[in-house]
Amino acid sequence: MRNDLPLTVIGNLVDDPELRFTAAGVAVTRFTVASTPRTFDRDTNTWRDGEPTFMDCSCWRQLAENVAGSLSKGARVVVAGRLRTDRWETAEGEKRSRMVLDVDDVGASMTFATVSITRTSRPVPPRETAPDDPWTTASPVRPAAPVAGSDSSVQEPPF
Repeated sequence: MRNDLPLTVIGNLVDDPELRFTAAGVAVTRFTVASTPRTFDRDTNTWRDGEPTFMDCSCWRQLAENVAGSLSKGARVVVAGRLRTDRWETAEGEKRSRMVLDVDDVGASMTFATVSITRTSRPVPPRETAPDDPWTTASPVRPAAPVAGSDSSVQEPPF
């Protein structure tokens, strides 16, 4: 087990997600979520915005393509992933770092909006089965329950 720090962030996209592809053709999308705490001020009877937290996020493969094709600037999202630190050195030799959320899942927040889900289709490669595979002849239909009063000791066990 890795020592990942799981994190869920709820907020709004600062810009449109940016979809790119690695040299190997793997999709990666980067985006930033702004999460702003709100508190109720009883003196003025109004809501007050706090200081926003900006979280840089990255997601990969099919999730990356779905995020880039579905979300845009301002969308309210729920993002779940693992927090990590990116470290690098500038051309001047200065060491830099930033926190990034490696995204496992993204959902549209339905607090202030409705959502319509469209499933993506994935090509399924043909499956080859071994000639002695007992599951190739398995039925998707559940066998009938034993009849009351029948001798259940004669029935064969399921496995």
